[in-house]
Amino acid sequence: QLQLVESGGGLVQPGGSLRLACAVSGLDLDYYAIGWFRQAPGKERERVSCISGIDGSTSYADSVKGRFTASRDIAKNTMYLQMNSLKPEDTGVYYCAAPDVLNTNCPSMLDDYDYWSKGTQVTVSS
Repeated sequence: QLQLVESGGGLVQPGGSLRLACAVSGLDLDYYAIGWFRQAPGKERERVSCISGIDGSTSYADSVKGRFTASRDIAKNTMYLQMNSLKPEDTGVYYCAAPDVLNTNCPSMLDDYDYWSKGTQVTVSS
């Protein structure tokens, strides 16, 4: 089975930047949809970005659009999430996740993502 190993979280001041990485083993990244999710304290888990497993197109939640950029390095089987202009409300545990389905667009339902990273804490605070 595949594993998703996430890194890059930490503490940053408002307006700062962080770059998360999700290294995926057991699959070819270019054929799988990979989503980025976060869960803030007291809030529901939400998808912040996703890259399609069909054409590599990206999508973003309205709350992060224009500030976050998802990308992938196919040779390294690694997904990245560049987070700029961070706000305190961006604080939460961030996850990367993938469905066990080849050549699909990003699933809309959380339950359709079969594999998850353990999560990394992102804290935006002065």
